[in-house]
Amino acid sequence: MLAALSAALEARDPSARGHSARVSAIAVAVARQLGWTEPALATVRVGGELHDVGKLSVPEGILGKPGPLAPDELARVRRHPAAGARLVGEVRRVRCALPSVLYHHERWDGRGYPTGRSGTAIPVEARLLAIADAYDAMTSTRPYALPLSPREAIAEVERCSGSQFDPLIARAFIEALTAGFVHETASSVAVPVGV
Repeated sequence: MLAALSAALEARDPSARGHSARVSAIAVAVARQLGWTEPALATVRVGGELHDVGKLSVPEGILGKPGPLAPDELARVRRHPAAGARLVGEVRRVRCALPSVLYHHERWDGRGYPTGRSGTAIPVEARLLAIADAYDAMTSTRPYALPLSPREAIAEVERCSGSQFDPLIARAFIEALTAGFVHETASSVAVPVGV
């Protein structure tokens, strides 16, 4: 099911090819660095694979738009966490991913979406996925932006630590990335950082 949902999303948004697998792999590697248990690792793995499933409800023209989104288009994109949560909530096997799907665009300072939660009111797996998601987006070619180098993306995570990102998770994330490769054997995805 995870593969089918990811394939459906990637078919609608080719620039997102491999994004969910990379986000999942990065998040699991950082969760290991943080000493999370095997059940917590499994939860973050599923959350990473499904975090953007709500984008299936966003028109392709918006997903692939090369340039700034109009306010109504941005509003449609910002509804994807809630749309994804509705989908995930219907499937008992993956319901553990619900917090990741719903809250991965919340910000540590409370200025995120869809609910404006802040700090530790954001589930920890969503705080971790927020960083992994942002890092992969920054280092990937998108219709609206060229990729940053890993070094530039790490600097951005550092800059946003304490505002957009949980500072403790941001530090563990940077340590895991600068240690070498982030690798998740279950999905055979390796993300070189070369910093």
